[in-house]
Amino acid sequence: MTNIVDLGELGEGFRRDPHPVYAQLRAHRPVHRVRLPEEDGGQESWLIVGYEEARAALADPRLAKDGTRIGFMSLDEELIGKHLLSADPPQHTRLRSLITRAFTTRRVAELQPRIQQITDELLDTMLPQGRADLIESFAYPLPITVICELLGVPEIDRTEFRKISNDVVVPTSAESLRDAFVRLADYLDDLIESKRDAGPGTDLLSELIRTTAENGDRLSPDELRGMAFVLLVAGHETTVNLITNAVHALLTHPDQLAALRADMNLLDGTVEEALRYEGPVESATDRFAAEPLEIAGVQIEKGEWVRIGLAAADRDPGRFPTPDGFDIRRDSRGHVAFGHGIHHCLGAPLARLETRVALRSLLERAPGLALDGQPGAWLPGVLMRGVRSLPVRW
Repeated sequence: MTNIVDLGELGEGFRRDPHPVYAQLRAHRPVHRVRLPEEDGGQESWLIVGYEEARAALADPRLAKDGTRIGFMSLDEELIGKHLLSADPPQHTRLRSLITRAFTTRRVAELQPRIQQITDELLDTMLPQGRADLIESFAYPLPITVICELLGVPEIDRTEFRKISNDVVVPTSAESLRDAFVRLADYLDDLIESKRDAGPGTDLLSELIRTTAENGDRLSPDELRGMAFVLLVAGHETTVNLITNAVHALLTHPDQLAALRADMNLLDGTVEEALRYEGPVESATDRFAAEPLEIAGVQIEKGEWVRIGLAAADRDPGRFPTPDGFDIRRDSRGHVAFGHGIHHCLGAPLARLETRVALRSLLERAPGLALDGQPGAWLPGVLMRGVRSLPVRW
């Protein structure tokens, strides 16, 4: 009989720093049977903690995302609609093809001047105060402003949207999660309808409404809502954590902070190392075995759930020597913070761009930047990796 590791019973220590637990599990074997915390559903699942096994699993078509194939429908799919994170080929291929027609590399690159402008305005407001919660004053408003402007979300709606989004990503109960999805579905329906009524617009959501493939294929209303959900929620929550975790890592490793200040050519490497060392997503969203398969000698039966531990994989000493060290000169290429394979994060180029701009501007304009007390509580569950607040001074 397989021993089950109850992640929910590991307590505050695990939430604050799960890496020693993952290291202990990984030293035993790369795949374990676990019970997820209540915030993540509380169900039993397989958890992959080894790097090679995780990278292979992320690209393995036998590990599917569309739960309806085994009679399961997630809340987001039930209340929002089919989207990239709940689809398999050929449906996933079709959806990704339609979104990449509008969300191009060029479009992301063209956002840099506006991202810089938003960053400068936020720092203009924050810096005269001498101290602040970095999340509230900077790491949250930057990506939410960027993604809302990109998609055409009115400024008046953004405060309410933040609350709904937070309730979706870090719910306090099953009831609060369902309520958040209901409110989000209603909001997205109204937003899409207003775009249709307004006629041709330049924002990404308006373009998605108009996007048509060569064969005449278009996104259905449910698919549009699902696409807006993924772009809006995943498009800012992860970047908030990435910026915050990167700053936290730098401030708790003064030698690395000094090295970056002395040579801003290390900035790209800093972002990649921050992604590897404390990425914004602790484990990838659920997959299930579409057929029986074996991973590292462990038999996984058809229909069983599988979680791929991104944070665990990126601290595997077999791939990254001295993995618990934060080293901005390390070659961090190959990390799986943004996933791998067909579900590799669509917004990775935008997240990297925003984080580079944010770190450079913050460090250049706040030369005395330092922690101003302990970070807030780490987020519950094993999906997102981040803190609720980060007090800093300069």
